Amino acid sequence: MKVNYRERIPNNVNLSDDRRLQRALESWQPKFLDWWRDLGPAIFQEKDVYLRTAVDVGREGWAVFDYVKLPEYRWGIFLAEPEPARRVGFGEHLGQPVWSEIPGEYRTELRRLIVIQGDTEPASVEQQRQLGRTAPSLYDLRNVFQVNVEEGRHLWAMVYLLHAHFGRDGREEAEALLERHAGDAEKPRILEAFNVETSDWLSFFMYTYFQDRDGKFQLAALRESAFDPLARTCEFMLKEEAHHMFVGATGVGRVVQRTAELMREHDTADVRPYGGVDLHTIQKYINFHFSVSLDLFGSERSTNAATYYSHSLKGRFQEPGRDDDHRLESTTYHLHRLVDGQMVIEEVPAILTVNEILRDDYIGNCQEGLDRWNQVLAEHGVSEQLRLPHRRFNRKIGAFSSRPISPDGGVLSEAEWTRRVGDWLPTEGDRAYIQSLMRPVYERGKVAGWLAPPRIGINGRPADFEYVLL
Repeated sequence: MKVNYRERIPNNVNLSDDRRLQRALESWQPKFLDWWRDLGPAIFQEKDVYLRTAVDVGREGWAVFDYVKLPEYRWGIFLAEPEPARRVGFGEHLGQPVWSEIPGEYRTELRRLIVIQGDTEPASVEQQRQLGRTAPSLYDLRNVFQVNVEEGRHLWAMVYLLHAHFGRDGREEAEALLERHAGDAEKPRILEAFNVETSDWLSFFMYTYFQDRDGKFQLAALRESAFDPLARTCEFMLKEEAHHMFVGATGVGRVVQRTAELMREHDTADVRPYGGVDLHTIQKYINFHFSVSLDLFGSERSTNAATYYSHSLKGRFQEPGRDDDHRLESTTYHLHRLVDGQMVIEEVPAILTVNEILRDDYIGNCQEGLDRWNQVLAEHGVSEQLRLPHRRFNRKIGAFSSRPISPDGGVLSEAEWTRRVGDWLPTEGDRAYIQSLMRPVYERGKVAGWLAPPRIGINGRPADFEYVLL
């Protein structure tokens, strides 16, 4: 199937002039569309959805809104405009001109970074494919589809880099991105957090707040890369990632608002009899998704992360604003670890703790959302507060993997953990209750009773706009 590169794949990478890249993408695109139809949204693929499409990197082009059927969405390839005379901002190549091509000695490492990032994009679409069946409003239905198509575009962004810069190896990796599937027993996704189905909308809102926020920080670190095409690709992806986090932040906020309204109306914390989500359950979902997302940053002490930083391949969040030598040659970091049941502090070279430094920034950013949700509670006269659990709670990767640690950071016995874990993480009963609320609301202007209506619509449209033409 021939591809019209001016219309079908909006781009600013001169696809029309690159015959080799054209041939590669002409082979890959039909497989992508087959994947989208088989493992993308399970419902409403042929309905018109009010979506944002990027057709250019400029202010007038990166957010064009119109109705489109999902399989006809124009997944484009965009790099942010080049920064004139840009130089490497960290690592052993600090101060040198950035690279437009990959140095041979870093080829394997860069390919690995791009593949891991690329693997998360289709995985999230697969995880969320059933959500359209239980959308709490047309507004929310449109938002999950917007997230899905943009995750698909982010896959295209990584596939472009693989095809354009890695030859046969890149083409094989691009094929494999469509062969692995979330939760597949034979070929699962690379990161375990992307192998679990997102089966309800409370989980989806938590996912887009916490897991997509991890994506923001990973992309921001890759944006600093000395490999300029990767840096510019991630710069543009961050524009779209912001909407995903908005969906999560406002989604959880609407659940919290409705819960607070029901608490005040019925003078009780137990809002389940009235079709609401109690704060205790919301806290459990926060505990789960936050702890899972912390694992996505990797181990606290990592030679791989040190190598990526030293080789100027992946930096830190907001690297230019860091007040240090940007080489981490003499800086240290205090790491906690558990020894014989006691917490000890170890001073280690900061270069080995790049993952933990990125996790520090992520945690601070997550707290801002909690502050807004708690403000909603306070405005409704609710004194109870939502909290982030300790960074060592419920970890599966790193120094505290599978250690019995409470949400406040206390070290527990295995017996105490087993006895109390149902107080801190969603139980089967909690998930069953949330699932019982998942009844679709497709009528224009209507919203399910377990969350508040959105305050504003999309692109200046009213909240009750007909975002999906059913």
